[in-house]
Amino acid sequence: MAKIMVFQHVPYEPLGTLDSLIRSHRHRIRYVNFGRKHDARPDIDGYDALIVLGGPQNVGEEKKYPHLDIEKQVILEAIKRNIPVLGICLGAQLIASAMGASVHKAEHKEVGWCELQATEAGRSDPLISAFQSTEKIFQWHSYTFELPKASELLVQGDQIKNQAFRFNENVYGFQFHLEASLPLIQRWLKLPSHQPEQGLDEHQQKMEQIWTETLYQMERSLTLSRQVFGAFLSLVPTVREQHTFYHRKF
Repeated sequence: MAKIMVFQHVPYEPLGTLDSLIRSHRHRIRYVNFGRKHDARPDIDGYDALIVLGGPQNVGEEKKYPHLDIEKQVILEAIKRNIPVLGICLGAQLIASAMGASVHKAEHKEVGWCELQATEAGRSDPLISAFQSTEKIFQWHSYTFELPKASELLVQGDQIKNQAFRFNENVYGFQFHLEASLPLIQRWLKLPSHQPEQGLDEHQQKMEQIWTETLYQMERSLTLSRQVFGAFLSLVPTVREQHTFYHRKF
């Protein structure tokens, strides 16, 4: 049994499909909810993995949300201790920023199901090898990241290229939302704050199209979620035996 620390930013962006997977491995979860406790200062000592979830905040808003700097410090400490790290959406951007890469507003917003392709590195990666040649994955973001130094691009998109990366053997950043379940996507589409933010209040037809496609894509997405996240969780039990400090510079 491992102890997993989870950074959560808002109540409507939870672990999603990851929750049941983690519990099926009998791992313990400790949430650090920055939405409720902005001044939290978590310590990664004694934990075996770190998962950083999404949220409406953006890198570059550290003065407004000082906890973003705290999160980046913990991410770096986890990397130094060779602890597996997974970042989703904002979480991926925080990993990239912590490692010195640029995070900025994208030329296009991606909301809904987008076609993504595994790169050559991705096709041989233990997590991303579950991808077929092209997959439709759920997205909801307007920012993007540059690749951190010494990392590998695993998944790319047509509109926004950088979609997933790996650093060393156990640090992953996913721009997309493989953790999104059917109820979670339904919640996002109906959330009042999301509709004007993404223009869905003026495009009811677009919202209906996203929901229709969600019903069609969800079965494959859930299968892929179990495979990808299951592979990530397979990295977790070895950490207590290793606890070696990483030697790679970035």
